[in-house]
Amino acid sequence: MSLVLPSSDSPVASDRLAVPADRWRLSVAPMMDWTDKHCRYLHRLLTKHTLLYTEMVTTGALLHGDVPRHLQFNAEEHPLALQLGGSEPADLAHSARLGAQWGYDEINLNCGCPSERVQRGAFGACLMNEPVLVADCVKAMVNVVDVPVTVKHRIGIDKNESYDFVRDFVGTVSEAGCSTFIVHARNAWLKGLSPKENREVPPLRYAVAHQLKRDFPHLTIAVNGGLTTTAQVQEQLQVVDGAMLGREAYHNPWWLSEWDAAFYGAAPSDASRESVEEQMVEYMEREAAANGTPWYPIARHMLGLRHGLAGSRRWRQIWSDHRLKMLPAREVLNLTRAPQA
Repeated sequence: MSLVLPSSDSPVASDRLAVPADRWRLSVAPMMDWTDKHCRYLHRLLTKHTLLYTEMVTTGALLHGDVPRHLQFNAEEHPLALQLGGSEPADLAHSARLGAQWGYDEINLNCGCPSERVQRGAFGACLMNEPVLVADCVKAMVNVVDVPVTVKHRIGIDKNESYDFVRDFVGTVSEAGCSTFIVHARNAWLKGLSPKENREVPPLRYAVAHQLKRDFPHLTIAVNGGLTTTAQVQEQLQVVDGAMLGREAYHNPWWLSEWDAAFYGAAPSDASRESVEEQMVEYMEREAAANGTPWYPIARHMLGLRHGLAGSRRWRQIWSDHRLKMLPAREVLNLTRAPQA
């Protein structure tokens, strides 16, 4: 099976930014249809240190699809992790090798997604019922890459709330060479709930992640699920090694501008919403010139940038107005800044 390697202008290992020692202290979750490369470019304008994750990419997409389309990213996005979905060790090894060749800083295995489509592929959260298989998958990836292989998982399946279940899963998989676990602190209900309901209905049980850290002090344990404020994140970081943020980070991206100072001891950001918007327009112009990418699939990711500010509704309506799609991005920017009639 031949590898598809990055082209000469694709990001590679030599272009990586230095990865901080506390790599998993804060991260933005992999979110399907949301955390594409345009979204991640926005997030990197707001935080220089936070670890970013791709959307889940299936092994089938990399084995049989357009590899560059799935793996290309902007060099500015580092540190950056590739999340894979799959359950065949050989396929995952091949896909992980591709990810390392393309310059990703981490390969993450999805053992947390509860969607029926993912279940039909026999991966995602249902893999928690097969810890030995997950261990085989991890070992296959660890053997072919020199970047960390991590696992994102739930704390239980359906209504089984036995701590022993997740403890034994982590213990088995860690023996295969995984030393970092991102713990979504809810069960995954495989039947009867939509993916959205699976993020809201099963109760959050952070204490399970805390117990995992106590039982496996040598492992890196990051917690995910329901965290929406800086204070909540700081509380979790008193107990575990990291926190992964999802929906709140996407819908209120300006929150990310606080993170480097709050969680990494960096100087407070001097960026403004206006300067970030300007940089995004410049990015839209580059993407249009280089790849023919329209501005609107990029702009959709910044619609929450003015969340909570006066005039944000009008601003958001302009950037999402389908009647303006034929205009250049800078003209749309000018419309947002024009006095209201």
